[in-house]
Amino acid sequence: MIQRAIIRQSRALGSCVRSTPTRSLARPQFRPANISLARPAAARWYATEPEAEAKKSEGDKVAAEAEDPVKKELEAKNKEIIELKDRYLRSVAEFRNLQERTKRDMQSAKDFAIQKFAKDLVESIDNLDRALLTVPEEKLKAPEKTGDLQDLVALYDGLKMTEGILMSTLKKHGLERFDPSVEGEKFNPNEHEATFMTPMADKEDNTVFLTQQKGFKLNGRVLRAAKVGVVKNS
Repeated sequence: MIQRAIIRQSRALGSCVRSTPTRSLARPQFRPANISLARPAAARWYATEPEAEAKKSEGDKVAAEAEDPVKKELEAKNKEIIELKDRYLRSVAEFRNLQERTKRDMQSAKDFAIQKFAKDLVESIDNLDRALLTVPEEKLKAPEKTGDLQDLVALYDGLKMTEGILMSTLKKHGLERFDPSVEGEKFNPNEHEATFMTPMADKEDNTVFLTQQKGFKLNGRVLRAAKVGVVKNS
């Protein structure tokens, strides 16, 4: 009996406890306020132009000091090689120019070594030519050559042969005689010297029609200009 009573009391007590409302303890929720903290603007420092140049020069100096010494030496050697090559090429060019100039001078000295002698010789050739011109052509063409005429013709032939041999020998050494009136050449002031001018209806102006003194050339250079008469119609 006692046991039953205890069980009943315990059940009644349990039902009372269950019927008692439980309080819910609500935790307070804290929300942080949106507070924007303004950051102070960062201060900017601007370097002046001298300071910038100083920093740049210091940076270049540091970079130059940091270069490899072997690289510096190699660059110096390459520069020296370029300078030596340029000097070599200039020396070769100057030497070749000297060779060409010396060659021309030697050839000129060789070609005109007898120039003074040739100038003195042309006067004798002129006298020989004048001697041949003194013999009249009709006597040379006479059908009968007797006595003095035969001797004159023989003398003329001897002088003519001597002149031919002399001119052939001089030609071997570059000395040549020219007569512009033979082919009626145009007057050339570089080779001819006009002593007089005259009108001629059957010839063109500036044509050489008479040679008073024949000219001479030494290796293509005029040694003495020919003295000529020139046609002048206008």
